[in-house]
Amino acid sequence: MKSENGQSLVEFALVLPLLVMLLFGIVDFGRALHAYLTIDHAGREAARAASIGKDNAAVKVIAKNQGTSIGLKEDWVNVSPASRTPGTDISITITYPFNFITPVLGPLVKSIDLKNKTVMRVE
Repeated sequence: MKSENGQSLVEFALVLPLLVMLLFGIVDFGRALHAYLTIDHAGREAARAASIGKDNAAVKVIAKNQGTSIGLKEDWVNVSPASRTPGTDISITITYPFNFITPVLGPLVKSIDLKNKTVMRVE
């Protein structure tokens, strides 16, 4: 019978890249979920501010301040319609470009846009 001293090392070398890809995929999923929940919260806070009469610039600053953990920028926040009257709906749309860190998936898919739309009635 031949020696099997290096067999487990070869098997580990074959399985290790798959385990690393799985780990990075789990981390990317967690990052994407965190980013989506953050823009959801920022959208709700911005919509609430817009519904009580704040102007568009202030609404965008509120959204940006609520999204500091992901580096949310005011340019990614869209407020519509620009003018508000009581009883109408105000819509806040946030588009966040998400970049993957997974070694193989990251270079193939540069980024995806996470979008969230929040609608509230103006008071």
